[in-house]
Amino acid sequence: MAADFPLATWIAALKREWMLYHLGDPRFRFMWDKPPPDEWVALDCETTGLDVKTDDIIAIGAVRIRGNRVMTSERLELLVRPDKRKVSAESVRVHRLRAQDVAQGVAVDDAIMQLMHFIGSRPLVGYYLEFDVAMVNRVLFPILGMGLPQEKIEVSGLYYDYKYRNLPSHARDSRNIDLRFDSLMKDLGLPLWSAHDALNDAVMAALAYLKLRQLE
Repeated sequence: MAADFPLATWIAALKREWMLYHLGDPRFRFMWDKPPPDEWVALDCETTGLDVKTDDIIAIGAVRIRGNRVMTSERLELLVRPDKRKVSAESVRVHRLRAQDVAQGVAVDDAIMQLMHFIGSRPLVGYYLEFDVAMVNRVLFPILGMGLPQEKIEVSGLYYDYKYRNLPSHARDSRNIDLRFDSLMKDLGLPLWSAHDALNDAVMAALAYLKLRQLE
């Protein structure tokens, strides 16, 4: 049996069935489907601040990747009306979204519903994706009883591994690797758009992911 059905596959199937059994909203079962081959979704969120427990999402940008192409025609760009936190002057300086800009945005539950249907079961790609996933999961947990199940691919981690492999053995020190986004993009020879915008950031993360895949 083990030869025909490896243990890792069996465990993954069991975990999938357990999660589907405990799924709070059956409308989201599609997220556990087999993902389309050679497709990913790059994701970025803008928020009222950096506290995943208290700050709110105010913009979502996502774009699909298919094969070696960033499908800019298949994108999602949403302004989201914050639930609790006001848009601070400090956050406006970062993403240039004022309170009046997001006041007519979609409700966060509606935004997450749109995002989930856009992602489907595709793996997620992003730069410091952990923060964006945590912000989305905070909205998703009351609905599903669980967070995003899709595979997550961290661009900064791929870049770190690539740089570390190419360092001379005597210089292999993580302090020699600059993981800042502008440094990463410049080193990869990719365009860096100045506007801090959720969709632009998602597209740039997608480009970095494809370049790193090629370099591997």
